[in-house]
Amino acid sequence: MSEYDVVVIGSGPGGYVAAIRCAQLGMKTAIIEKYATLGGTCLNVGCIPSKALLDSSHHYEDAVKHFETHGIEIPGEVKINLEKMIGRKQAVVDQTTKGIEFLMDKNKIEVHYGIGSFKDANTINITKEDGSTDTISAKNTIIATGSKPSTLPFITLDKERVITSTEALKLKEVPKHMIIIGGGVIGLELGQVYKRLGADVSVVEYMDRIIPGMDGALSKELMKVMKKQKVKFHLSHKVKSVERNGDEVIIKADDKKGQEVEFKGDYCLVSVGRRPFTDGLNAAAAGVELDEKGRVVVNDHLQTSASHIYAIGDVVRGAMLAHKAEEEGTMVAELLAGQKPHINYNLIPGVVYTWPEVAAVGKTEEELKEAGVAYKSGQFPMRALGRARASMDIDGFVKILADKETDEVLGVHMIGARCADLITEAVTAMEFRASAEDMSRMSHAHPTYAEAVKEAALAATGDRALHI
Repeated sequence: MSEYDVVVIGSGPGGYVAAIRCAQLGMKTAIIEKYATLGGTCLNVGCIPSKALLDSSHHYEDAVKHFETHGIEIPGEVKINLEKMIGRKQAVVDQTTKGIEFLMDKNKIEVHYGIGSFKDANTINITKEDGSTDTISAKNTIIATGSKPSTLPFITLDKERVITSTEALKLKEVPKHMIIIGGGVIGLELGQVYKRLGADVSVVEYMDRIIPGMDGALSKELMKVMKKQKVKFHLSHKVKSVERNGDEVIIKADDKKGQEVEFKGDYCLVSVGRRPFTDGLNAAAAGVELDEKGRVVVNDHLQTSASHIYAIGDVVRGAMLAHKAEEEGTMVAELLAGQKPHINYNLIPGVVYTWPEVAAVGKTEEELKEAGVAYKSGQFPMRALGRARASMDIDGFVKILADKETDEVLGVHMIGARCADLITEAVTAMEFRASAEDMSRMSHAHPTYAEAVKEAALAATGDRALHI
């Protein structure tokens, strides 16, 4: 029986990063993956393929709607080859997952394919696809089994017409009318993909706003922009039933007045969040406790109820974000090596990869109000930037929230072109506890979208924005 210092169960961003860091620190490391490719949800059916389709659909939309304005004339009709578009997406996925295989080889990490389940606290069975079983021994184990799409108890996912994000990434046709249950990140991103490609898209959301976990100003602005893009929104609607009749899907819901309404489409994307995935793990055999939501219970050092077993990423509490999982994987590896790492969970940024992009870090305005924190706010519109006008990306703004007395930046919220990249400036500033004045006094290259960050900081320091 093979013995290891560390065994990682799950090869998503948290798992493979944890394995690499353990190996870098001199530990004999193995990783277990149930599927045939490494990379987990993110690389195979999540972050990477969705961004590939967002990019391809954005190019198509630009060609159809914007090229003429730029003086680019295309003879004949611009057409979609969906099969080729999906094929390019898959090529990106394949290249990326092969890159993870290379990293495993480079760092001398042994990869075991199969379902990892605890036999006891130090022994793990690996059930292979052919039904055979290998058994390995682990001095320490890191559970990184991730999450799966959630659904509602009354919905039958046939994965043909009533689908999750996994199926939405490989459709063979552009829907005529896609109904999306859930106005969160995943639903809005995939909804925008298919809207660009010609589908009618309706979003049915239980809450009174989309992206409900983010600052209210971002929710309002994103919905305004997506309405201009002809996406339909039905907020404060409680879905009661989803039925398929041939090629038609019928959704019934109660609106905010309690009246029943009906939606009909040819596809229904169920996008109501994700659930932690521990199926087949046999956690109880290792003395690992799960909570009422199926998450692995961990302490501040990400230790489970069995002190030599750790858990990271979507399978534990906190935001279900790939970069959060990576930070946790690194932290556990360094703890095992006797180091003293830390994670500031307040500074894990969140991003929505629609266009315009939405990004945020720190406290929302609603959170500061609820906590009774005295704060000041500065906001600057993207349309006031020369770069935004030159690029025809004028939607959105940057908002900076700072402590009213100390001027320390407490939260940064932005919507606009390249905000997924711009948010890192805010993360860096806040990690070093910068004030709004600190951010306002740093030189920002002109012309760039990043100038909006400087201008918002100027606005927060006393209505000093220069270009509005």
